[in-house]
Amino acid sequence: MRRIIIGAFVSLDGVMQAPGGPHEDPSMGFKHGGWVAPLRDDVLGEEIGKMFSEPFDLLLGRKTYEIFAAHWPYAENGPDDFIAKTFNSITKYVATRKGLDLKWKGALALSNASSDVAKLKRGDGPALLTQGSTDLIQTLLADNLVDQINIFTFPVVLGQGKKLFGAGSRAAAFRLISSRVSPNGIIIAKYVRDGEIKTGDFSMDPPTPPEAARREKIKREGQ
Repeated sequence: MRRIIIGAFVSLDGVMQAPGGPHEDPSMGFKHGGWVAPLRDDVLGEEIGKMFSEPFDLLLGRKTYEIFAAHWPYAENGPDDFIAKTFNSITKYVATRKGLDLKWKGALALSNASSDVAKLKRGDGPALLTQGSTDLIQTLLADNLVDQINIFTFPVVLGQGKKLFGAGSRAAAFRLISSRVSPNGIIIAKYVRDGEIKTGDFSMDPPTPPEAARREKIKREGQ
């Protein structure tokens, strides 16, 4: 059984669109592309290095694949040489409904994200790690396929843009296994699945008369 891990850079309001540069994804009128770069520090670099030091294959959506394929094959011997060599040597699974020409060495197409990723998960091999790929992540969360979430939360509010969690995310409990705060205020947290949502009740038993009346009102009005 392979684990599926989400790796995501997000703002305080949950946006993960175009963290690396203004030309990554300007769709929907997004004007803040490149919001990660000014906050990059040594701790962020260390934690990214840790995430990529464990065996993994990449799991990418079509748009993120196109961004990566235009960059990482040409980035070896540069400042991010370790990441470039890692990405260039591993398998890249790409969820795409279109006839995409996968020229990046080691890239394989997945025509149906739900069924194909579920099949990969049942097999043997290293973890499947997402980068970017907002639409694909929504599918993984809706299909209850995610085992771990590595979130890098940056101290900015972007106001609009594609978000990590959408309305279709399935309810699930997660447990924090590690956390760290960088000098520039980036919160790096790793969560693993922890079963189903558990609920409790802080209200009085029996309820006060005003609370009982409030509940009756909700029943009558349906909201």
